[in-house]
Amino acid sequence: MKLARDDGTATYRIRAYEPGSITINEHTYETSVLLMPDTLSTQLRPERLDELALADLQPAIDWAPELILLGTGARQAFPARELMRSLIHAGIGFEAMDTAAACRTFNLLMSEDRRVAAALLLR
Repeated sequence: MKLARDDGTATYRIRAYEPGSITINEHTYETSVLLMPDTLSTQLRPERLDELALADLQPAIDWAPELILLGTGARQAFPARELMRSLIHAGIGFEAMDTAAACRTFNLLMSEDRRVAAALLLR
């Protein structure tokens, strides 16, 4: 799926997503990424949702976004309740969706200059 929207002031834009890879700006990644409008980390440890811990999202939490999107791979799934509870307790919105939907949603919210972060798992 190729994404085309190119509005907003963000440094990083998702250009394309296919199962197993994501293109951000002009570089294709084959590993999970943590993305904010001006920050990209390819050091997101988990490749699969069952490996995700709150500590993996800490850089995004420290940035204090209004919302963290979690792309869970090919299908929508939900992380452990404790993780979701912790984010809600911190006052951060949280949405889990398949990674393709998370990519589209990130680009849309980023184009509106919203404080959105995305943890995008590819498997």
